[in-house]
Amino acid sequence: MYKMNREIRDFLNDNNFIVKKIIINGNVIIVSGNNYKFVIKKKDNNISKLYKYLSSRSFNYYPKILYETNNYYIYEYIDNVNMDIEEKSNDIFKLFSLLHMKTTFYKDIDDDNYKELYEEVINKLNYLYNYYDDIVSLIEKDEYMSPSNYLFARNISMIFNSIRNSREYLDKWYNIIKDKQRVRVVQIHNNMSMEHYIHNESKPVFISWNNSKKDMPIYDLLVFYKKYYNELDFFELLRIYEHNYPLLKEEKLLLLSLISIPPKITFDKREYEMCKVVKNFYDYIDSGFKFINDYIPKDKDKTIK
Repeated sequence: MYKMNREIRDFLNDNNFIVKKIIINGNVIIVSGNNYKFVIKKKDNNISKLYKYLSSRSFNYYPKILYETNNYYIYEYIDNVNMDIEEKSNDIFKLFSLLHMKTTFYKDIDDDNYKELYEEVINKLNYLYNYYDDIVSLIEKDEYMSPSNYLFARNISMIFNSIRNSREYLDKWYNIIKDKQRVRVVQIHNNMSMEHYIHNESKPVFISWNNSKKDMPIYDLLVFYKKYYNELDFFELLRIYEHNYPLLKEEKLLLLSLISIPPKITFDKREYEMCKVVKNFYDYIDSGFKFINDYIPKDKDKTIK
């Protein structure tokens, strides 16, 4: 039985809201009565500032704050319409493009702004190359390979090709960005999932904005890709997005570089589970290859426009 916080209880009593049902979902409290339903969350002043900023840029696709107490925001509750995953993801990318378009601005940068990111990714790629090279060297010494080790070693070239591709796109990105004095940034949601998009009869909204920040637009796309690469056609989703908000050449190159970075896996599970881990690992790399093959124009030199 949930014991309601006194501050929340006092708010409901002072406003004559009679509680019929309480649902706890993580850090969210859903309170409902005969003629109302609220979502209550711990107050974050940054969220209030963010909503005011988004509203000033004519982007109003977020849940309204109806009331507030000393420590809590009381949001409108929005019923969700059931949608299949393809339809929902299409709508998410349309709303992504609108969010990014409405909040675009150009920020002055100096030589060090993106040099740090470049070096960070290079160090990560070098680490992963040595890490996986050491693992496969150890595996190849085994007289009898386990199924997961065999699956890993047999496809090792995919890892090194992915690392090489990431480095190639990163170098091309850096060659463009290092000479720029201004760079395009937007307000990114930075935590998007299917659960963080709600659509009802009145309007769609993004929820859970706590990680939102100003950054390059590709990071919203990258977060979504990493979660759903094996379920959705990311190439088609990006076409929907770029119909309204085309990516710049340097943004495309960085996105391709970051998608191409192989995840780090550890061989610390039982054999059956380890086989699944290795399979999913190579599925991620293979999905990146397929997406890039679709995304890059089919011309002779495979250049990005």
